[in-house]
Amino acid sequence: MIQIENLRKSFQNTEVLKGISLTVNDGEIYGIIGQSGAGKSTLLRCINGLESFDSGTLTVDGKSVDVKNKAELRLIQKRMGMIFQSFNLLERLDVYENVALPMRFWGIDRKKPENREKIMNLLRLVGLEEKLKSKPRELSGGQKQRVAIARALVLDPDFLLCDEATSALDPEITKGILALLQRINSELGITVIVVTHQMEVVKQICGRVAFISDGRVLSEGKPEELFIKPAAPEIKSFLRDESELLPKVGTNVRLYFTGEGSEAPVVTEMARELGRDFSICWAKLEDFRENVYGSLVLNVKDEDLDDVASFLNRNGVSWEVIGK
Repeated sequence: MIQIENLRKSFQNTEVLKGISLTVNDGEIYGIIGQSGAGKSTLLRCINGLESFDSGTLTVDGKSVDVKNKAELRLIQKRMGMIFQSFNLLERLDVYENVALPMRFWGIDRKKPENREKIMNLLRLVGLEEKLKSKPRELSGGQKQRVAIARALVLDPDFLLCDEATSALDPEITKGILALLQRINSELGITVIVVTHQMEVVKQICGRVAFISDGRVLSEGKPEELFIKPAAPEIKSFLRDESELLPKVGTNVRLYFTGEGSEAPVVTEMARELGRDFSICWAKLEDFRENVYGSLVLNVKDEDLDDVASFLNRNGVSWEVIGK
């Protein structure tokens, strides 16, 4: 488990992280999301020791990390595999040697039979066993990222940190990489931390997510809760919520649908039972790890609001009046 409390980091006179606190549980896929410049990558580099921090605490498995202790930082870094948007492969090395690079760095004999077998098993895991002699220039972007993932796993890390790992890839290749990360998490039991500005990444694989803006955590929880019912204006702006373009007359009511509740014909049943007409102004349904969540905005006459509220409450539908 990784626990961060009141973490602060400045570059010269600019404070980049302003009291970050969050907890990443063992075995989960945790997302850190926000606009460019929010402090996401800086936070990730503080977690794996590539950056020091000014104050606050970083605890890994109950042990506080001393950022001034170089030997301790090295051991923490060995437990954390890292993959980047730019892949960071060495062009002069083939796929096999790129994957083996951390072994060379740590003085581990990559030519021992057991280490060769480990590297080949990782190449099979990422689907590149036939590319072991290829150079990076001969690979597609998705294949390069798979090499980078195999390299990040070669020292048997407990954590896999992904810094915008799919930002340079097209949507179909991104799906394949995300499926691979899910497989690594489930089959190898590795905790995965994903830094991204792509909502699709978080929706598809993350069990929990922190939204960061201007160096602060504005919200933390399940991604469906964050995206379907955003609390902070910064989150609504990030999601480009279109519900502001609503009728100025009557009352606008937003209904929330979660999981199985998204399949119920609530609006048609309400219209039939109450004998009223409603305008559907705006709707958003999202797929979160094979579950559908969403919200829908109805415009109702002011005099019908009490009856609508009574129906929704009786049927256990979460709702709110918006725009007033």
